[in-house]
Amino acid sequence: MADARHPPEVDRVAASQKAIAARRARASLKRDLMTRVATPQDVVRRAMDDAASAAGTMRITDFLTALPAIGEGKRDRILAELEISPVKRLGGLGVRQQRALAQWLDGRFPEPRPRAGRSRLLVLAGPTAVGKGTVAACVRQNHPEILLSVSATTRPPRPGEVDGEHYFFVDDAAFDRMVADSELLEHATVHNKYRYGTPRVPIERALAEGRTVLLEIDLQGARQVRAADASATLVFLLPPSWDELVHRLVGRGTEDEEERARRLRTAKVELAAQGEFDYRVVNDDVSRAAAEVAALAR
Repeated sequence: MADARHPPEVDRVAASQKAIAARRARASLKRDLMTRVATPQDVVRRAMDDAASAAGTMRITDFLTALPAIGEGKRDRILAELEISPVKRLGGLGVRQQRALAQWLDGRFPEPRPRAGRSRLLVLAGPTAVGKGTVAACVRQNHPEILLSVSATTRPPRPGEVDGEHYFFVDDAAFDRMVADSELLEHATVHNKYRYGTPRVPIERALAEGRTVLLEIDLQGARQVRAADASATLVFLLPPSWDELVHRLVGRGTEDEEERARRLRTAKVELAAQGEFDYRVVNDDVSRAAAEVAALAR
C-alpha cells in the first residue's frame, strides 16, 4: 500500500508538470497585460469567474507590476491604499477588495466604451498578424450585404493574392497620383516601408446606396477615417494572447527575423491605442470574430 506521505513517482511527475503548466499560463497572462492584449479588468473578471485559473492564482503583486508604469514602489503604495495584502491572489480577494481594485482600475485604465449610435462605415484595425484580412474575407463571404473595401498598396503581392480582389497593387508613381487627386479616403505608410490607401469613390457610392462598408486598414488609417467621419464605427481586432500573435507572425513566414522584431515592436504601440476604438473583438475563432464584426453594422 502506498504511503500517503510519499506519493508514487508518477504522481509526483504529474504534479510537477501541472505546476509548470500553471506557471507558464500565469507568465503568458502577464505578457498579455504588459502588451495590453488583455485589459486589467479582463483579467480580474477571469479571476472572479474561476479562482483556480491562471488569472485567479496570479498574485496581486505580479498583477500590478505587469501594468504599464507600475513599479514595485508604486505597487506597494497602491496595495496600502486599497488595503490589500501583498500575499493575496486575484481569485482570493474579498468583496470589498474586489470593489476597491475595480474602482482603482477604472480610474487608471478605463476600458473603451461603445458609443450610443453606430455607423454604416465600419473600420477594422489591429496589430500586425492579428488576422484582419482573414476576418474581413470571412465577413465578405458570409455577409454579402456588407461591402469589403479593396485597398491600394505599393507592396508586392503575397502568394495567392489577386490584384483587384485582395488589393490594388500599384507602383509609387500611381499611388502619388491617387494622393494628389484626392482619390483616397485615407492613406499611410505601414511598417516604414509600403504605402496603403482606401479608394474613396467605391466607399461613397456604397454608402449613398445604403450599404454597410467595412474597411480593413491599419491604425494610422483608422485615425484618418475617424477624423474625416466622426460617426464611423471603429473596431479593434485583438489576438487571443501575445504568445499567439508572435506564433502567427512567425508561422506565416513572410518576414525575416529583423522585420518580425520590428513588427512586434510596432504591435505593442498599436495595442496601446485600442482605447481609441469603439469596440474590441478577439480573433480566437475566425468565424465567430467575423460574425461579431458583422453584427456591429447598423
